[in-house]
Amino acid sequence: MTAPAASFGALRHRNFRLFIVGQFVSLCGSWMQTVALGWLTLELSNSALQVGLVTTFGALPVLLFTLYGGVIADRVNRRRALIILQSLLLCEALALGLLTALHVVTVPMLYALAFVGGLVSAFEIPIRQSWQVELVGKGDLMNAIALNSSAFNLSRVVGPAIAGTLIATAGSAVCFLLNAASFLAVLIGLLMIRPVPSLALQGPARRAPLREGVAHVFGRPWPRALVTLTAVFSVFGASFIAILPVYARDVLHAGPGGYGAIMSAFGVGAAAGALSIAAVGHRFRRERTALGAGITLGSGLLLLGLMHHVALALAFAVICGLSMALNAIMTNTLLQSDAPDHLRGQVMGFYSFIVVGMAPFGSLQAGWISEHAGTTTAILLGGGVCLLAAGYTAWRMLRRVP
Repeated sequence: MTAPAASFGALRHRNFRLFIVGQFVSLCGSWMQTVALGWLTLELSNSALQVGLVTTFGALPVLLFTLYGGVIADRVNRRRALIILQSLLLCEALALGLLTALHVVTVPMLYALAFVGGLVSAFEIPIRQSWQVELVGKGDLMNAIALNSSAFNLSRVVGPAIAGTLIATAGSAVCFLLNAASFLAVLIGLLMIRPVPSLALQGPARRAPLREGVAHVFGRPWPRALVTLTAVFSVFGASFIAILPVYARDVLHAGPGGYGAIMSAFGVGAAAGALSIAAVGHRFRRERTALGAGITLGSGLLLLGLMHHVALALAFAVICGLSMALNAIMTNTLLQSDAPDHLRGQVMGFYSFIVVGMAPFGSLQAGWISEHAGTTTAILLGGGVCLLAAGYTAWRMLRRVP
């Protein structure tokens, strides 16, 4: 085999190299902002519920608008649209940094700015994800998705580690301002990219009606099963990230440095999973890998919830990150590879709706349970639901395979 089986084959493409470098720098800044935002909310409110609500307000616009964002992704020049949307995200981070530096920021302001960032992301995410095929072609698509996930998760290591130190020494405002500056890297990369005609979609784009992409996903057994499982993970699995500041402070008795370390450990595991797929992903069976990773994720969350020692918590955070990355990359690749060109944006819009848009429900339930029944209970409940859902899906789907 040639390109489809090549390790790190997407890096052969100049445009993808420009894209991934800019994304990595920008994502480091975004993770710094995520960590600082959670800690700042906790400082201002001393409420686990309000920490969860910040994540809820950031993800709510994705829930409301990302399906339409997927439709737009199939109808616009994606590169130009990304330049505009990334510029708007830069402005949102700059406003957050200035308000915090001037000591006038309030929790309602954090809610409002999180909502603005989520609104922009509702359109940026499906456009960015569906644009990757134009950078590398379909042969290197899974490799590009894995490398993009690697950049995302390596930034999850770097960003929180820097943020934990900066919050303790210089304050949250510095993290927000550095995030604003980091968007310049992705904007420069986008401006330097030159479209390759041979990788462009063939023929005029068909204007598919809204939700045709959803019907396409639910019309096939494996995409339907994996997307349903992804929805469970979004509500009950990834939701533990929203209450990590409380977990670090109240369960592990660690400060912002410990919080950043847990976030980084999660990123180490996720980056390891993504890099393994980028290197030897062609040897993996996508559906089975996704299901096995889901079972491991549920088990890892259960064990994480039982941990009260920082070192052990870091180890299980690595396992959870690795499992979540493997599941997400395999599901994303299957959906994009299976989607026709005129529906790829819609399919990615629907996937973003599941992954990001349903997060408000997860953050809300995790924050509410954490505040009323304890953070340990919230994490144990999430892990148990994920394990049951993954186990049932594996039993139901794999018994069909001879």
